[in-house]
Amino acid sequence: MARPFILWLHGLGDSGPANENIKTVFKSPELSDAKWLFPSAPYNPVTCNQGRVMPSWFDVPELPFRAGSRIDETSILEAVKKVHAIIDQEIARGTRPENVFICGISQGGALTLASVLLYPKTLGGGAVLSGWVPLLDKLE
Repeated sequence: MARPFILWLHGLGDSGPANENIKTVFKSPELSDAKWLFPSAPYNPVTCNQGRVMPSWFDVPELPFRAGSRIDETSILEAVKKVHAIIDQEIARGTRPENVFICGISQGGALTLASVLLYPKTLGGGAVLSGWVPLLDKLE
């Protein structure tokens, strides 16, 4: 299939459905037949928020991030596996990898970077809004 597949990953505490209106911003004719997917993160305790349970792709030990900030590598890699499973499923349906795009905001942006850069095939691309680079040592 030549149509684009766009996977949109929301930020910490948000939900997929709350982000669906973002697709109305993209007016390009190349995206007119795009398939969009807006999954919601599972509810997990988040360390930086005093362990409160909220939609979170992975645990965030501290905010704001700075050089040397702690990360929860295990939960990030688990989230990457889930994103890769979504991509694999879409490719199995016939979408070419170069037509797969992942976009994310904040925590979803961090997950976007890790997911695109750790995927074993070259994808169409990724876009990050107000995110950060997780797993820097693994991505170098």
